[in-house]
Amino acid sequence: MYMRKSLIFIFKITLSISVGIILFSCKGIDIAKTGTVEEIYNEGMRLYEEEDYLEAKKLFDIIKLQHPASKYAEYSQFFMAEINFKQNEYIIAAFNYNTLRRIYPTSKFAKVAMYKAAECYYKKSPEYDRDQEYIKKSLQAFQEFQYVYATDSLYDEASKYIEELRENLANKEFFTAELYIKLGSPRSSLLYYDEVLNNYSDTKFFEPAYFGKIKTLKLVRKYDAALGLIDIYLKKFTSNKNAGEIRMLKSELLILKADSENAEK
Repeated sequence: MYMRKSLIFIFKITLSISVGIILFSCKGIDIAKTGTVEEIYNEGMRLYEEEDYLEAKKLFDIIKLQHPASKYAEYSQFFMAEINFKQNEYIIAAFNYNTLRRIYPTSKFAKVAMYKAAECYYKKSPEYDRDQEYIKKSLQAFQEFQYVYATDSLYDEASKYIEELRENLANKEFFTAELYIKLGSPRSSLLYYDEVLNNYSDTKFFEPAYFGKIKTLKLVRKYDAALGLIDIYLKKFTSNKNAGEIRMLKSELLILKADSENAEK
């Protein structure tokens, strides 16, 4: 008896939910057919706020297709992107945010869309030792945001993202330089140390790249270049844990240089 009552109760709940879904769907269809664009939009927003994203997207799509010149098409475009973002569909979200800015450049959502497109690329950016496509896209997008909205309150937040992304890119170049050393290809590593030195002086990998390049120049027997870089290093990094080792390295390089010159005579 108890089992039977439980089954009846579950059946009633399931039936109620099913009827509710059908009624909501029917209401959405009716509004799409007979309602004004404002009514369709309001119903779409109600569904959006209730997190019924699938049905909300259907109504926003209808507005974009049937009422492209209305302000609600602009709003629908933005909330389509918001739905993608909430569902972790970051590449589609970035596309929709950028589409909003392209079609409606004066939209009240343009600033938020630009910032959130950059966030989408950030969320897709991998660890430093993987492909860097989305790190670079995110960095560029945040930099463009700062250029366009230089006085905005989000400027400082964008700066934090930019700092982190630049650290990741510098880490990638430094990691690759170190990897080539382990693989016995020091000349290749010099190219990646130079990438850090030339482009990422504001990161924590700048000093290690200097240090790594000096040691690598020693490996490839470019003693004069290594000695010249040591002088620069000691001026740039006066209080550094590697300063003692660098001075010892300088003494070794002077001996190696003298030996090399004597061997050539």
